[in-house]
Amino acid sequence: MDKEFFNFKNADPEYLEGVLLKIQRSFNIEFDNEGLKNVKTFGGLCDLIVSKINQGHADNCTTQHSFYQLRNSISAITHIDKCSITPHTRLSKLFPRETRLQVIAEIEQDLGFDTKILKPKQWVITLFSLLLLASVAGLFYNWQIAAAGILASLAGLKLAGKFGKEIHLKTVGDMANKICRESRHACTINKNEVEQKVRELLEKDLRLQPVVLQRH
Repeated sequence: MDKEFFNFKNADPEYLEGVLLKIQRSFNIEFDNEGLKNVKTFGGLCDLIVSKINQGHADNCTTQHSFYQLRNSISAITHIDKCSITPHTRLSKLFPRETRLQVIAEIEQDLGFDTKILKPKQWVITLFSLLLLASVAGLFYNWQIAAAGILASLAGLKLAGKFGKEIHLKTVGDMANKICRESRHACTINKNEVEQKVRELLEKDLRLQPVVLQRH
C-alpha cells in the first residue's frame, strides 16, 4: 500500500498503514492501491470496506447468515438478549400484538427488506372478497352502487393488508428462511456496524477525538 494515498491530516503514515492492516484482518478483506486511490474521506473508506465485504458474501448467502442478521436486528430494537433468540423462538412471543406493527416496521427498516410476514385475519379477507364479488355481479343491475361496492371492498382489502397483525410464519428460523430466499440484503453488511468498528480502530490507534471522524 503506497503511503502517498493516505491523506488523513496530522497522522503518521506508518500508523495509518498499521490501522489499515488491522481493518483488513477485522473484516477479512484485502485493500489494493487502486481502490485506496479513490478514498478521500472517512465515509469513503467505510464504503470501500462494505463493498469488499459484500463482494465476498454475495455468492454465499445462507439461512444461518440471515438468522444472525435478523437476530441482531430483533435484539437491538426489542432489547431482548440475542442469546435467548434461537431459530425455534416463536415470533408471536417476540412481537406482542399491541406493538407488533411498529416493531416489525423498525426491523424491516433496519434490514432494508419488506418481510411481508403480517396479514389481516382470514374472516376480514373473506368479508371484503365476498363484497367485491357481489359488487362485480351487481354491475349488471346497478352500476353506480356496484362501482361504489368495488371501491369500498378494494379499499378495505388494502387497509386490512396494511394494518393486519396476524403473523403467518411461526418461528425466527422461518422468517430467516424467507429473508434468505427473497432478499439480497441478507447477504450484505450493516453499514452502521462497519462505520462504528472502523471509527473505534481509528480513534484508538490514531488518538483521534470522536468528533473528528465524520463521514465527510
